[in-house]
Amino acid sequence: MATIKVHGTPVSTATSVVLACLHEKQIEYELVPVDPFKGEHKQPPFLALNPFGLVPAIQDGDLTLFESRAIIKYLAKKYESQGSNLLGSTFVEETLVEQWSQVEAQSFSGPYNAVVTQIMVMPIMGGETDEGVVESNLEKLKKVLDVYEDKLSKTKYLAGNSFSLADLQHLASINYLVNACGKGEIITSRKFVSAWWEDISSRPSWKKVLDMRKS
Repeated sequence: MATIKVHGTPVSTATSVVLACLHEKQIEYELVPVDPFKGEHKQPPFLALNPFGLVPAIQDGDLTLFESRAIIKYLAKKYESQGSNLLGSTFVEETLVEQWSQVEAQSFSGPYNAVVTQIMVMPIMGGETDEGVVESNLEKLKKVLDVYEDKLSKTKYLAGNSFSLADLQHLASINYLVNACGKGEIITSRKFVSAWWEDISSRPSWKKVLDMRKS
């Protein structure tokens, strides 16, 4: 079986989620570096893989996929029999995983991206952080996390009592919020969210991704 090729960089939120999934599923892969800071994601070789010019993209034999949430769902399904079960074991469990995965995509991701763009990206691009945008989007994140707090007071993980794609999708984003943006208080001030974050961020799969960022 041909090794999956992952085109991207571990510093990318979306790429690192895919890498964490590969480690969870114990799938061998080859990382093909694409440096967004050099504009490599907007060059013809990468645009041939993802015409929208966003990392990551993967190649699995003749199949090329982009969009990280689609990629991790594909990996979790194709390699369902190995590594961690990230999809749930019953139809109802699978539906709950999909529900909370959609919550991350529709309710958490937008304000997260706005905060990270203002705090981390704008200064790199020579701009200034708009604190008003940061604060308004932190308020949106707090409302989402209040919902998480209630859910996590009843189950260990978002979709139930087993780690799933719904949890995995948050690894890179919360890591940046806590460690790079200095906004850890929105996590640590919520008892059950804090315990959940400590749990999922301690998984060996995620630690391997963090080690890749150091190399």
